Amino acid sequence: MKNPVLIGAIAVILGGGIAAYFYWQHGLPKPEPVQAQAPPPKPVVRQVIETPAASPPLPALAESDSFMLDILDGLIGNKSLMKLFHAEKIIRNIVSTIDNLPRSHAPMNAMPVERAPGAFAVAGKAENDLTIGPKNAARYARYTSIAEAMDAGKLVEIYVRLYPLFQQAYEELGYPNKYFNDRLIEALDNLLDTPVIMEPIKLVQPHVLYQFADPELEGRSIGQRMLMRAGSQNVTIIKARLSEIKQELRLHMHEKKMGSAG
Repeated sequence: MKNPVLIGAIAVILGGGIAAYFYWQHGLPKPEPVQAQAPPPKPVVRQVIETPAASPPLPALAESDSFMLDILDGLIGNKSLMKLFHAEKIIRNIVSTIDNLPRSHAPMNAMPVERAPGAFAVAGKAENDLTIGPKNAARYARYTSIAEAMDAGKLVEIYVRLYPLFQQAYEELGYPNKYFNDRLIEALDNLLDTPVIMEPIKLVQPHVLYQFADPELEGRSIGQRMLMRAGSQNVTIIKARLSEIKQELRLHMHEKKMGSAG
């Protein structure tokens, strides 16, 4: 099969060469170069949350930690799992983490929960035989339990009610003209695109830290890399819950054009 891109490129080059030769031979004035026009600006589409009036009124963001801990306790209903949550700057840490999940890296000190216990489990000793150890998935079991314990519908209802606090935290993070719910949808879509990799997952250790041996996997977002390290079973469970959350979110929002972006 002929390559249409190559044929098109040859046509452009030949056409331009013939035109240049014609104007040089006959001394005709060269045409004014056509100014490339920028594409029209695209409208900014926000996934707008319909936030009801809070009753009772919401606390100030700086004073919302105990309020959030009570809400999380009601959602999870497990004192042991509640110990995983940091008790300070809960909303700010949630917002910061969600904002960073689609990026290549994220600061661990902004996570709203404790790190997974124990050391990263690796199997194999030879340089070309390193894989994520079969026991590593167990380190993430309690986090998967949190996902399973939360009712997606209730979680989203609470998020919608508290949305002004999430938006305020997002603006204070450095996004005064952006909408946090848009970023949340981006993060959800990014996590839902995480591949479910069947074990064993191969690793390399170029320096101190381990990396996925597959460059395509290592090049994915920090959120996806974190999920993949948790093991295929945990990934499947968490992605199913994330899908439920996204479906519930769509019941509370609509698209709204907010002007243009250059």
